[in-house]
Parts: sequence; C-alpha cells; structure tokens
Amino acid sequence: MIGLPRTRRRAGIAVTLAAVLALSACGGGSKPAGSSSQAQAVSQADIDKAMTTPTQLTFWTWVPDIKKEVALFEQKYPAIKVTVVNAGQGEPQYTKLRTALKAGTGAPDAAQIEFQYVPTFSITKSLVDLRPYGAEALKPQFVDWTWNQVTGSGGQVWAIPQDTGPMGMLYRKDIFDKYGIAVPKTWDEFATAARKLHAADPKVSMTNLAANQNGVWMGLLWQAGIKPFEVTGADSVKVDLNNDRSKKLGAYWDGLIKDGSVSTDPDFTDQWYQALNRGQYASWLTAAWGPVFLSGSAKSTSGKWRAAPLPQWDASKPTSGNWGGSTTAVVAGTKNPIAAAKLAEFLNTDPASTKMFASQQFLFPATKAVLTDPAFVQEKPAFYGGQQVNQVFSDISATVDAKFQWPPFLDQTVNDWDETVGKSFANKSDTGAALDQWQSRTTTYAKNQGFKVNP
Repeated sequence: MIGLPRTRRRAGIAVTLAAVLALSACGGGSKPAGSSSQAQAVSQADIDKAMTTPTQLTFWTWVPDIKKEVALFEQKYPAIKVTVVNAGQGEPQYTKLRTALKAGTGAPDAAQIEFQYVPTFSITKSLVDLRPYGAEALKPQFVDWTWNQVTGSGGQVWAIPQDTGPMGMLYRKDIFDKYGIAVPKTWDEFATAARKLHAADPKVSMTNLAANQNGVWMGLLWQAGIKPFEVTGADSVKVDLNNDRSKKLGAYWDGLIKDGSVSTDPDFTDQWYQALNRGQYASWLTAAWGPVFLSGSAKSTSGKWRAAPLPQWDASKPTSGNWGGSTTAVVAGTKNPIAAAKLAEFLNTDPASTKMFASQQFLFPATKAVLTDPAFVQEKPAFYGGQQVNQVFSDISATVDAKFQWPPFLDQTVNDWDETVGKSFANKSDTGAALDQWQSRTTTYAKNQGFKVNP
C-alpha cells in the first residue's frame, strides 16, 4: 500500500552540501540528465528515435504487481524492456539508491520516490529535470497541489505524481450513535466530543495520535496552514517548527492527551490492530489510502465505519493536509533519460495504467481524470455501509493546501521529531517545550550540513 508509512525513521546517510558535487559527479551520465538548470528541449524526432531503439531500463519500485502497468508501456513501446526491481519500500530503497549513486554504478534508470523525499534527492542532484522531455505539458492532468510537490524552486519538474494521501477522518458510526456524538465539523467540536466520550467510557479514545507517527503531525501542520519549511535557495532553508500556530496546535493535542481523551499508542503494531478491532478508537485521522487498509486490518468491524473530512480550524474555508503518496522519478546518470522519462509519464498518465493503479493496487489517484471517474468515485464498499468513500476523499483532495514544502534533510527532521514532539506525546509532557527542542535540533543539524538557515 503506497502511503502506508514506516512508523520509525532514522537518519541514514547525511546529506551535506559538500556531498552534492560528489554525488552528482559519480552519476556517469551526461550533465543535462541530472542538471538542475533547464536543458534544451528534446525534439520529437529524438523522442521517436529513442522509443523505437532497443533499450533496457531498470525501474525500482515497491508497488505490488506493477508489472501489469509496465506491460502496458512495453506493449506501446515494444523496443523498450523494463526490469522491475523491488529494492525495499521507502527508506531501505533510498539507502540503496544513495549508495549506488555514490559508487557510480548500480543505480536504476527510474525509481519510486515519496513526495516528502523529492527535495532530499533533488538537492543532491540525484534526479533528472523532466522539462526537456515534455513534462511541463502534463501539469493540467494532475491535482494542483500534487504538481507543486514535484516542482523545484527554479521550475524544475523532478518527478511525475503517482498516488496521494489527502487526509480525512474515518469514524465508528456505531460508537458515535451510541454516545450521541455528531460528526465534528470543527476542531473545537472534536475536542468537546472527545471529552464527552471519555467521560462516558474511559476505555474508548476519540482517536489515537500515535507518538511514533510523524506523518500525521506533518499532515496536521499542513492542514492548519503552517509552513514549517521553505527552501529559499540552493544552500538556504527556512525552518519554522515552533511558531505560534504550531504551539497552538501542540497545546490542543497536549490537552486532549493529558486528560485521557486521546491515546498515543504506537500505530501499525499488533496492539494497535487489536485496538481497532475491539472498538478502542472511535476515529482514525488518516489518509485516502486508509479506507482500503482498514477494511483489511479490522475486518470484524465491517459496516461500522464511515468517512468524513478532517474537522476544520475555519469551517468557512475547508482545507486538508496530505499523508503519504509517491512519484516516479528519473535517476541522474541514466544512459536512457528519454525512455526513462517516458516510462514515468506513461505509468502515471496513461488512462489504462492510472485506472489499474486505482482499481487493482488501490492507490489513491493523483490525476483529475481518475478522481472524477464515476467507476471510481461511485464505489460503495460494504465495509463503510455503502458510503461512497472514494468520493469523500476525492472532494478532500481538492482542498489540500498547495504551498506546503518538505525539507531537504527529511531523515534527520523525522528523527528529531521522534525524540522531541513524539516523546512528549508518549510521556504526556510539555509539547510546547518539545517543539522548541525540535526547532533547535533541526536548525543545528541544517547549519552543520552547510545550509544557511532562516536567511
């Protein structure tokens, strides 16, 4: 399931600015394929020649059964053969990719990269700018915010969106009905309902805000309109993790956790799965991949769940954040940038391929076409009482803030979150102080890596 997070991340290879040139120098390919400056557009004649010349591509991806979509590509371009390799999901793959790039050998032509890791790899010149291969023309096919996630500060197109994770709320209708709880439309209503539920049944939490799950916190920051990071130049970044709005968000959840209305159990563990099946959580703040995941992980609760948007800070301006999702990127140093770029384009724009991702791998779409396809949005899964859950999340996708940015050193940011904010949830300690610690640690790390912080 794409978007399903790894619940713990640890800093792997440090990404220093000094390493940028070293990594890019080992690529082995032509400079335009990995250059951050825009290369000259490739002619249609060059594209036609490349796509009819016998070529072998290697594609690293963790999507189950993606060979079906790749087969569609090979059917259209019979001269191109693609070797699909599962090099691990997320961080394991990224570690192998960094190692291959540093060694100058063994890197794939194309690779799956999560949205949040695009800046981490683009800043080391590990990805190919896809503009010369016609990528800019694809923008209208995608939800606006997804395109912003793959676009560099200089207009580079670093990858093609594949799937997404706009955030909503799955809730137990039976529990809400039992305790007279209306679906909360605002966070104030959510807090009131949480405390009402806790008073009525202390064994049931309104939701579980996992102390090991940074992805949810990032999504909640995103929804609140908080901009924790901004890449302001090739060697400069703004870090703003403990601003007043972040402190307000921290205090909100701090209060609910301390009074017992919200639990902080580690997620994606046996205990967490059991709690879902026992009805220990009345709701799950999750992403658009959550409905399919939950239907397989909490089968005993079939028919009891429903979907709704996240509660809002301002009900007059519905907005959401994102948790998860990934892209197809072309790796610097490839000897076949045209064919690799067209593979990324085909997989994520061809109507048959994108529909297959949604219907067979259950990836939540990034393209407007699938998000408005009646066959997709009108599905009525029995697990959700016949509710059109895909339509709910399709509507939510249109409200995701397009301006959220990720840092170019995500591993360390996540590691520091685990040891500060996450720990404050687990220990029921001061989240405001933890945000200050997160700011300090992340800023120090960025400076030590050669970044100018908050210039």
